[in-house]
Amino acid sequence: MDKFHAMQVFVTVAEMQSFTRAAESLGLPKGSVSRQLQALENQMGTRLLHRTTRRVHLTQDGMIYYERCRDLLATLDEMDSLFQHDPATLSGRLRVDMPVSLASNFVIPRLAEFLQHYPGIELELSSSDRLVDVISEGFDCVVRVGTLKDSGLIARPLGQLPMINCASPDYLTRFGTPQTLDDLSQHAMVHYSQQLGTPPVGFEFFDGQRCHRIQTGGVVTVNSTETYRAACIAGLGIIQVPRVGVQSALKAKTLQEILPAYRARPMPVSLIYPHRRNLARRVQVFMEWLTQAMKRYAE
Repeated sequence: MDKFHAMQVFVTVAEMQSFTRAAESLGLPKGSVSRQLQALENQMGTRLLHRTTRRVHLTQDGMIYYERCRDLLATLDEMDSLFQHDPATLSGRLRVDMPVSLASNFVIPRLAEFLQHYPGIELELSSSDRLVDVISEGFDCVVRVGTLKDSGLIARPLGQLPMINCASPDYLTRFGTPQTLDDLSQHAMVHYSQQLGTPPVGFEFFDGQRCHRIQTGGVVTVNSTETYRAACIAGLGIIQVPRVGVQSALKAKTLQEILPAYRARPMPVSLIYPHRRNLARRVQVFMEWLTQAMKRYAE
């Protein structure tokens, strides 16, 4: 059995959900397609496809194998054009994860320029505040904001995002605008925590050498950056956030900066990727593009 050809057959069947249509697409007899898939399953020691009279669909093991096959076949296609420098020759899938606010404010507005330059690249962009498992979930690279924990992965610093303190005009009308740190005792914060149930950290400010924390009031805690900003706009309290994440709200005057002399430490942004000797070229060009794009916003 030609393993790579069997993988191509498997991917085609999985995508078309039909042995007949896959055979027609590949120019092979239907019986040949069926035999190759059976031989592949025997070699793998697991069932990859559920077969019914109406359709074919992937098993749980088949889904995992399908994702790996697509990546491997894309890498093999890329190797054929390894020494060609035309961007149009780059192809394959990229799987990237980053926080929602970073995706919506930094990447999405400029993504068209990257995809136009590399039309053969297919991008899967995951956006959440959850810390994904880079290896087990098959990500090529992820962008993380904040201090990193030692994960055994490679980290490339992309810069730091300046922080500001914000509140809504409605909140400031009701409770007044704090002018000093002592005034914070009379104010509420919207608290942010990736893991709900942990104690709030309070108001943070950086004096240029170290961080200080001041406990404040506040009865709302969220675990989403989008909800964090929305809660502030709704007048539920003060937030501390990267400036770029609220630029549109500041311009629209739904948020207002306060206490500019007492900002939190700038938030580091890092590009994380697995320790691989040779990264696929499509991953390299995306990381370089992202690094340059971030220079417009990060210090």
